[in-house]
Amino acid sequence: MKFCVWLRALILLFAILPLSGCLLRSEHKVTSHISSAKLQTATLDELVTRINSDATRLQSFIANVDIDFSSGGQKKGKVTDYAELSGYILLRKPDMLRMFMQAPVVRSRVFDMASNGQSFEVSWPPRNEFYIGTSQGASRPSEKPVESLRPQVIIDALVLKKIDPENEIAVLEESTEMVNDPKTHKAVEQGTYVVTVIQRTDGQWALSRKIVFSRDVLQPHEQFVYSHDQLVTYARYDNFSETNGITFPNIIDIQRPYEEVSFRLVITKLRVNETIQDEQFVLRQPPGSKLVNLDERTAHALTPGGQNGVKEPQ
Repeated sequence: MKFCVWLRALILLFAILPLSGCLLRSEHKVTSHISSAKLQTATLDELVTRINSDATRLQSFIANVDIDFSSGGQKKGKVTDYAELSGYILLRKPDMLRMFMQAPVVRSRVFDMASNGQSFEVSWPPRNEFYIGTSQGASRPSEKPVESLRPQVIIDALVLKKIDPENEIAVLEESTEMVNDPKTHKAVEQGTYVVTVIQRTDGQWALSRKIVFSRDVLQPHEQFVYSHDQLVTYARYDNFSETNGITFPNIIDIQRPYEEVSFRLVITKLRVNETIQDEQFVLRQPPGSKLVNLDERTAHALTPGGQNGVKEPQ
């Protein structure tokens, strides 16, 4: 009986302790780190419709660009930044690409890539080499950054593909990201929508893409591309403007973790949905240049014993 009385007294004591002001150490206000921007709302169906509508309306573009390119990271133990180049990119869906780069002052050709969707060619005049390969073949890390680039990698990063209801499933996640508050200009959290796309290939379902929408303007501004559930490409889109009714980013940052290459494209002039002829995606080997088959080089690296003319648009 005495034990029960003491137990009730002890419980009562702990119940009233928080009510005693003299026991408080301190109190302070919780600082809000949430963005003050007015956020918009959307359903999964609305976001998928936005992605598919934009992908359908954009069929081709011709872009004059400046490009900053770097290679290296933890695998190589160093990062190499290359001089800024200028040039142009031609893209015609579904998978035709031309990418030409030249030195900004002397305007000498530095890099030229052409792909018809099945095969591709790359001319690299500084080393007098000419590369060929399949557009969607796997590449491997190389001391020569140009050997790590494949056309489909660039296409997948430049434009968002439609979500195919026959072979893809989309799910919606609400998340946050750090942004600069429009009023305080300080780093704060802001809500995002993440559309995750799961793709069926050869009867198996696997993570394919993640598309991140900013909720202040409901604009897709990040994309994560996966292969066998591993991140292979990250792209960020900024500084959007409208051309002929199509909204397109003027700054595109692309990172490839596997090859440890990254580059920033700054679009200085853009034309959309103009006719681009087939011959614009053909590149012939310059006389005297060394021919390098990248598919054979990659196959050799994976084998036991192997070592790990187009007119410029105006």
